[in-house]
Amino acid sequence: IIYNSYKHLTADDIYNALIKEEPQVVLATVYNNLNAMYEKGKIRKLTIDGFPDLYDKATKHDHLICTSCHKIVDFHFIDLTRHLERDLGTTIDGYDLQIKYICPDCEATQTN
Repeated sequence: IIYNSYKHLTADDIYNALIKEEPQVVLATVYNNLNAMYEKGKIRKLTIDGFPDLYDKATKHDHLICTSCHKIVDFHFIDLTRHLERDLGTTIDGYDLQIKYICPDCEATQTN
């Protein structure tokens, strides 16, 4: 479900999509599987204060998050791993970059 979606999904979103095909599934099973998949690096988890966790594909990409409407946009930024390892003198296992900004829609609304 996650890999077939272009959205960042909550556990409830995934559960609601799954029960259409597998009505016997319970929400706790979805949470257990999401946690296991996240721990194995098969999916990514986005945590934004005040909102439910969101799940995303494990492919390398970053996120732009609007501080006004909370819309999330996937963003491909240059990989900083090599630079971080050089500057810090240690191996970097990975990182999640979340850039907070005002999206163009909210910016247009605020200036009117």
